[in-house]
Amino acid sequence: MALASGALVAACSAPPDQHTPSASAGFFVVAQAPSATAAPVAPAPSSDRPIGLPRTRDYEPNPELRDIYFDFGKAVIRPDDVKILDANAAWLRAHPDYLVLIEGHSDSRGTTDDKNELNMDLGERRAQAAKERLVAQGVEPKRITILSYGQERPQCAEQSERCWSQNRRSRFLVKPR
Repeated sequence: MALASGALVAACSAPPDQHTPSASAGFFVVAQAPSATAAPVAPAPSSDRPIGLPRTRDYEPNPELRDIYFDFGKAVIRPDDVKILDANAAWLRAHPDYLVLIEGHSDSRGTTDDKNELNMDLGERRAQAAKERLVAQGVEPKRITILSYGQERPQCAEQSERCWSQNRRSRFLVKPR
């Protein structure tokens, strides 16, 4: 861990609800150290734009929205998964009163010593690819939030291709507006 400008910075091992990206260094701010001279700050006025990360516990799976899967090291949507995304988009268009969270995931393998940073980026690119397809199919972009967990939340823990292929996914969760 490192202390920088009063902020406690840690690698991606904190619970996901507490991650706030900082620059592109692959680190996340998880706590702010209090300033000796800081006065209490009033809450900022609400706006239409979300601030920070979503409270993921507010989102729930919906059996109508299916996960899509990716090939190793890629964020390209496979032809069979295009059909799944189109069905997900149709459901979201028919239910405009729901927001969607797209989680990007990867398996535990990587090509560098700092593979978690690589896998966080890969998870984000996978979630972004899914979002772009939903938007192309008519889902309002402001209804969609993406979040990468990289390798941190595997669906399967065995060290096998069968398991790894289940972990390379984008998952769709919803909540009412």
